[in-house]
Amino acid sequence: MNACKLAVRYAPLAGRVLLSLLFFQSGWHKLADFAGNARGMAAKGIPLPEVLLAVTIVLVVAGALMILLGWHARWAAVVLFVWLIPVTLLYHDFWAAQPAQVFNQATHFMKNVAIMGALLHLFGMGPGPLSLRDDERAPGTGATAWRFQL
Repeated sequence: MNACKLAVRYAPLAGRVLLSLLFFQSGWHKLADFAGNARGMAAKGIPLPEVLLAVTIVLVVAGALMILLGWHARWAAVVLFVWLIPVTLLYHDFWAAQPAQVFNQATHFMKNVAIMGALLHLFGMGPGPLSLRDDERAPGTGATAWRFQL
């Protein structure tokens, strides 16, 4: 098996693992310091910070799990993409940062933009092999099919 065939088979899984780790870590961090994160959200002017933080934790952990398994990964990618838009604009507003923080916030802003690019790629191309793919139609059936593609 040549390198390209190996990449086609295993790179999507590796990419899903790496992408999901980021969201699992984010969810864990939010859960581990729930009160501190809620205070931070309130300081940014976000209403009902405890409620929205709980929703965020569920969203990022569920999205990470769906991406990892490749189960409805396209929908998880879209939801996380949309979620990242206000998160990026509110938390990494380098244009309004103190001069000493401009570079750091611009770097985090661009990191989120790159993650959004990965999510769009996942949405467009699907989860790939080695996934629970129920977001694609089985050929000729007109119905969604459960299958583990190896």
